[in-house]
Amino acid sequence: MNAGARYERYKAIVDRLVERSHFVLADIQRACPGERPAFVTRLVNELVEGGWLVREDDSPGQNYRWNKGRGEFPASRWLDEKLFSTQIKESPQHDRPRERLIAVGAENLRVAELLAILIRSGRPGESAVMAGEKLAREYQHRLQELPAAGRGELKSITPAVETTAWCQIMAGIELGRRIAALSNRSAATRITSAADAIEFCRRHFARLASDSRQEEFHIVTLDTKNQVIDTHRITIGTLDASLVHPREVFRPAIKDAAASVILVHNHPSGDATPSQEDFAVTRRLESAGELLGIKVLDHIVLGSGSAISIRESG
Repeated sequence: MNAGARYERYKAIVDRLVERSHFVLADIQRACPGERPAFVTRLVNELVEGGWLVREDDSPGQNYRWNKGRGEFPASRWLDEKLFSTQIKESPQHDRPRERLIAVGAENLRVAELLAILIRSGRPGESAVMAGEKLAREYQHRLQELPAAGRGELKSITPAVETTAWCQIMAGIELGRRIAALSNRSAATRITSAADAIEFCRRHFARLASDSRQEEFHIVTLDTKNQVIDTHRITIGTLDASLVHPREVFRPAIKDAAASVILVHNHPSGDATPSQEDFAVTRRLESAGELLGIKVLDHIVLGSGSAISIRESG
């Protein structure tokens, strides 16, 4: 019997069980006329051994109830773990992603293995390992596009990516981004030139350049030694001089006690060439900064694979 058929066989019985808060075993056996009574009994006993069901007495009627102390029974997850985790357990230990991660470290795992760990459990006919392989093949030449993939897009590639698996993948990606951003920020000790500003912004705002679908306007705050203090997102949407208000831009700079700032925004089109509006926004904020005693060092425009300094562009 293939995995899909086994899944449906177990699910048919579990569906009858979760409909009831308590039941007599014989009633469940009658409610599953196409199934052998012994198989129904075995499944119920597994739930008793797992602590999900409690046998109320030793009478011939064999009465059972759900164990409220364990909370609501997670039927789908229980079925996944029972039927699909064994597909990985039965494989050689060196081929199991989690065991390999423990043995050799995450940095030595293939993309497919990392995805399998995030997906965690499979679906009828498809294990988490198989799902990871499918996603890795689909994105092997465009992995940078994975963060922008929606649930429907990934599920069309593999049915194993339900809402939970998609959330786990996206959470893993975002956590990696934030760690990388902190590492990049500490690496850029000082920004003393347009080249330094471009390099810092390309690293720290890599997400904007690679997969943002809207314009975002950020600032980088710096101290008197031109060392990075922090970064702040100011607006999301089309950059417009009338919308980027100096008050909103310089409020976090004042809070950081910044001596200067770098303005940063992206062009979702991928072309980093500054527009006339970009120059207008820069001039307006430079003027406001002079009044506040906070210098605008530069304005970096990010595109796909490129970045341009408005200061250098004149």
